[in-house]
Amino acid sequence: MTRSAALATPPLVTAHQMQAARAIAPHLVDTALAVQIRRLALWVGLSAIFVALCIGVDMTPAAFAKGLSKLADFMAGMFPPNAAGGEIRILQALAATFAMAVAGTFLGVLGALPLGLLGAKTFVANPVLHFLIRRSFDVFRAIPALVWALILIVAFGLGPFGGVIALALTDVPRLAKLYAEAIENSDPRPQEGIRATGGQRRAAIRFGLMPEVLPVMASQSLYMLESNFRNAAILGIVGAGGIGFELEERIRIFAFDQVAWIVIAYVFCVMALDFVSEKIRSRLVHG
Repeated sequence: MTRSAALATPPLVTAHQMQAARAIAPHLVDTALAVQIRRLALWVGLSAIFVALCIGVDMTPAAFAKGLSKLADFMAGMFPPNAAGGEIRILQALAATFAMAVAGTFLGVLGALPLGLLGAKTFVANPVLHFLIRRSFDVFRAIPALVWALILIVAFGLGPFGGVIALALTDVPRLAKLYAEAIENSDPRPQEGIRATGGQRRAAIRFGLMPEVLPVMASQSLYMLESNFRNAAILGIVGAGGIGFELEERIRIFAFDQVAWIVIAYVFCVMALDFVSEKIRSRLVHG
């Protein structure tokens, strides 16, 4: 091809077409090729890591298909649900689970209130001490309720008492952190006004701080109660009693129709608790 012919050949993409493409997808037109290659390499690398992790935990298509087949058999055995005459016992177990959740939450709130004050910068101004207190919350928050239950069941034996203490020990650091953040975000002016009129720090906390943060704390505590009702069912499986024990017992003997009845009753209880708790929390926060 001669030079004159090459000059006469129109470009593959005209300036008008480039302008139109930039208006439609500017990120594709303006992004350099090297950046696009890096992004593609990143996605390929992440996909390879995901596949390797799946293989490492035996999450293969064959294992997934086999599990689905067993799950289908399990689901088929659950219907129609049947309590087999154990309605009263199941309802008593649900009541015990709720009592365990309430008691654990109550103890957790009692322990978290003073720790929440200590964890707030407004009360502990020393940065090193504040850092140590907050990190101690993080350490204990990392221990799940199930681990506490396994430890405490060895100490106190089977039954709901160990479950209550396990829930309380789980709630204390979680609530303390939430309470501390609520205190730090509170308006300091009511407390400053009380102190300016000669009031002591105790009076400033009681009449200036607590009326402002109590609705938030109560809302957080109610949310923790919802969480504890779910956790209490899991703790029952490892020996803390309640509905978890009833559920584990029937799964062990392959009474799947009774399992379905228990699950349905438990779900209705959770929904009712969530509904009531949400209404109360909304009233506390928004008035």
